[in-house]
Amino acid sequence: MNKQDQPLIFEYSRPGRVGYSLPELDVPAEEILDLIPCDYIRQEAPEWPEVSELQIMRHYTALSKRNHGVDSGFYPLGSCTMKYNPKVNEVVARMAGLSHIHPYQDEETVQGAMEMLYRLQTNLAEITGMDEVTLQPAAGAHGEWTGLMIIRAYHEAKGDFNRTKVIVPDSAHGTNPASATVAGFEAVTVKSNEKGIVDLEDLRRVVDENTAALMLTNPNTLGLFEEEIVEMASIVHEAGGKLYYDGANMNAIMGVIRPGDMGFDVVHLNLHKTFTGPHGGGGPGSGPVGVKEDLVKYLPKPVLVKEGDRYTFDYDRPDSIGRVKPFYGNFGINVRAYSYIRTMGDAGLTQVSKDAVLNANYLMKRLEPYFDMPFNQHCKHEFVLSGKRQKKQGVRTLDMAKRLLDFGYHPPTIYFPIIVEECMMIEPTETESKETLDEFADALIQIAKEAETDPEIVQDAPHNTVISRLDETRAARQPVLRYERPKQEA
Repeated sequence: MNKQDQPLIFEYSRPGRVGYSLPELDVPAEEILDLIPCDYIRQEAPEWPEVSELQIMRHYTALSKRNHGVDSGFYPLGSCTMKYNPKVNEVVARMAGLSHIHPYQDEETVQGAMEMLYRLQTNLAEITGMDEVTLQPAAGAHGEWTGLMIIRAYHEAKGDFNRTKVIVPDSAHGTNPASATVAGFEAVTVKSNEKGIVDLEDLRRVVDENTAALMLTNPNTLGLFEEEIVEMASIVHEAGGKLYYDGANMNAIMGVIRPGDMGFDVVHLNLHKTFTGPHGGGGPGSGPVGVKEDLVKYLPKPVLVKEGDRYTFDYDRPDSIGRVKPFYGNFGINVRAYSYIRTMGDAGLTQVSKDAVLNANYLMKRLEPYFDMPFNQHCKHEFVLSGKRQKKQGVRTLDMAKRLLDFGYHPPTIYFPIIVEECMMIEPTETESKETLDEFADALIQIAKEAETDPEIVQDAPHNTVISRLDETRAARQPVLRYERPKQEA
């Protein structure tokens, strides 16, 4: 067997091996079975593998080493802010007073947890420059939809049912036009200019009396700050529309500038990104939404409020868009975010943004001689490079991403944003050291040189992984859904 081949846990199984020890059942089994509907009771015992505790530990530890994660290596996934999650946040989230409570408990028994949530709302309102914040939305895209529904409710309350268009830049996150569509709007694209920011003339062209909002990320998905944001806000507001801030890139400006001060009316944040909730693996996330005063009454209900020294949920909100998630958001992620904010403090959060910008610019300058840089200016927290030069040698950006796997790196985002040919989007975050950035840069530089001198080694990558290059389309459309356990010998 090849050393890289990892047997399935069933292949270790031998009759009689035991990897656990439980006390004898002290309740009659019949009484337990009487409580379970017959349709849910197995007629045959499940085919669990019979293995020792040592085999279990070695098997799953070996599998874990094959995964890419922030704790195991550099993870420069652009526009996703895959940064290190401080373990103190995990300790706090697992405290019994927070982890053992239940959402159906009486409010009087969870006042401490409610105070923590209220403080988090207040902190996020201050960080974003908004007047009030809701913690209900489950993640970023859910926050986008919630914010757009608030904007829709605002327009309809004024009797303005013709606000049917949401303007989205061509450099926006893919969730923006999707969220606008799900919220019942028509997504209208506004172009970027040669500097990589919104073209004001094109914005003036698409804004009209039917504009409900402009959805904008600042800095944008190219990692560039929208320098003309005040003028953009004026154009949209004069037409009666609202300005929506996609807060996915908050890691570049936190503590430096606030969306509310730029003219935005609504903002969503990704606590599982900027505020260090664990990111990836399917969740959970958290996507709080903040609004200015004229939109407060439309926030999802119930609204967490403070009445004297007591915290309570206010359901008496007749103009609310209604509840958008059961209970009050993903509580554990909110706890982690609050722990992070309290740990860092004002100065710490500001330093996070400064270090994230410094790291991105350092890495960009190191790679500049070897790749095409579509925008010759300072970036913010992330940057894009183009593999056009390598494509002329027959090496695509996809090939270079696969080659990075041989160096032990999870590849950056590729082919997004689509306005950059052969795009690779890199976000180092503030948590990485100069040594790590140099090692990653050295790997990409070597790959760029290989594209010139030995393109086949890049075209055929990866070489050092457990499996070679996948047919990604087939893997997505024809996944292996079941495994037939092999017959075992005694």
